[in-house]
Amino acid sequence: MIAALALVTAGCSASGAGTGATAPGVTSSAAPGASAAVGGSGAPSASSAPAGRAGIGARPSAAAARACTVFPADNVWHADVSRLPVHSRSAAMVGAIGAGANVHADFGSGQWEGAPIGIPVTVVPAGQRKVPVTFGYADESDPGPYPIPADAKVEGGPSGTGDRHVIVWDRAACRAYELFDAHRSGSGWRAGSGAVFDLRSNRMRRAGWTSADAAGLSVLAGLVRYDEVAAGRIDHAIRVTVPRTRTGWTWPASHSASSATDPALPQLGQRLRLKRSVDVSGLPRQARIVAEAMRTHGMIVADHGSAWYLSGAPDPRWDNDALHALDRLRGSDFEVVDAAGLMTNPRSAAVR
Repeated sequence: MIAALALVTAGCSASGAGTGATAPGVTSSAAPGASAAVGGSGAPSASSAPAGRAGIGARPSAAAARACTVFPADNVWHADVSRLPVHSRSAAMVGAIGAGANVHADFGSGQWEGAPIGIPVTVVPAGQRKVPVTFGYADESDPGPYPIPADAKVEGGPSGTGDRHVIVWDRAACRAYELFDAHRSGSGWRAGSGAVFDLRSNRMRRAGWTSADAAGLSVLAGLVRYDEVAAGRIDHAIRVTVPRTRTGWTWPASHSASSATDPALPQLGQRLRLKRSVDVSGLPRQARIVAEAMRTHGMIVADHGSAWYLSGAPDPRWDNDALHALDRLRGSDFEVVDAAGLMTNPRSAAVR
């Protein structure tokens, strides 16, 4: 079953460009967000979005933000990894990912090939009606029904042929409902796999289980969101894709999507960090805040795709030229950290 899942989940790229999902180890290039027109018809602004359908760019009220953060403060996604030791195989793993490859923000404003750039998030109101969801891999998916509206945003757009993530954030219930390869089906949805995350809990998925992401992690937790950057700080690790991983997984991941055994390859769940020696002071504000997060909280290898592609939610307020400045960073500017010392329990995402 896990081997079969690898063929479905491991090929998820970070892109919303509409490219098809790929098999493990096959790199698919994502949409070059920096080249999209600024101010295009991306996600609606807070003033124009219908009630209950506001995208992630619609800044929540202070009360809503207090009521539902994305996982507790002691969750591994929020951990400060700036002083953790460098992994003993860091150089080899960075080389396997691509030491000379450029970092790329796989999100932005406007559209690429007819779809917003990035992985969209649909925020639903309290009491959103739940609908049935059927899964191709039901034995590793959380059963429905899910509160997913008929007009939920789909990665790549309604006709997209890529990973087609659907991410729904129910702030009233403080839960994330996440689908991979999602399609409307009758009065509900069908998907390859799906997961429900209690955002007030550090509970992890069962060992060996996937989610809407190959690593078995929450997609929402690792997205760069405009409201965070506008506030001046990203307080969590960033979802990143790499071309290949080796078999097994590294905490906090719960799922493997590869049969490769080369020790130079990273595993899903591996924590990466921007080196302290890299000067980011000259980057534009939006890019600098992302870079500072990569230094403090790092990135978590969540899926297969283009090397060093950072995931985020689309928003018309992104400055694509500023985000494009992240391309100045290369793989050699990063290191793999040993995060084992953070773990309190292998079945919990809480850190020391």
